[in-house]
Amino acid sequence: MFREMRRKKQELMREECVEILNKGTSGVLAVSGDDGYPYAVPLSYVYNDSKIYFHGAKEGHKLDAIEGNDKASFCVIDQDQVVAEEYTSYFRSVIIFGKARKIEDEEEKRKTLEILAVKYSPDQEGLSKEIEGQLKRVTMVELSIEHMTGKEAIELVRKHAREK
Repeated sequence: MFREMRRKKQELMREECVEILNKGTSGVLAVSGDDGYPYAVPLSYVYNDSKIYFHGAKEGHKLDAIEGNDKASFCVIDQDQVVAEEYTSYFRSVIIFGKARKIEDEEEKRKTLEILAVKYSPDQEGLSKEIEGQLKRVTMVELSIEHMTGKEAIELVRKHAREK
């Protein structure tokens, strides 16, 4: 169903992909938008238990697209170092394919909003109060991962091999 990576030597292990997802603070969600046009939107997210969670407004293009077609792709770039003298960039990234759903259950919504909030504000005393204040105004979305690949520049692969 999903394509295999063509450049197998550059493929990251699952653990490396998870590490990138845990470390990252933003990614790009791609969905099927209006009139068949792709719609890609950058957003904050959290990776938890083989799922991506993100929040948004109660209505808008992103939610309309997800309700119309739950299939989505999500990309996180971990590294993108341009190396002009080599005419390349040293990159690392992860791409996810999966199905997105709006979280309807109030308790599940609260739990996932808390997981997201803790990632970005881990030591805030007023976190619970803030979550309660925002709970009615936000929508939480879960992206269940069906396929995930990570890739890095061949130059990084060679560097890692020399370090071993």
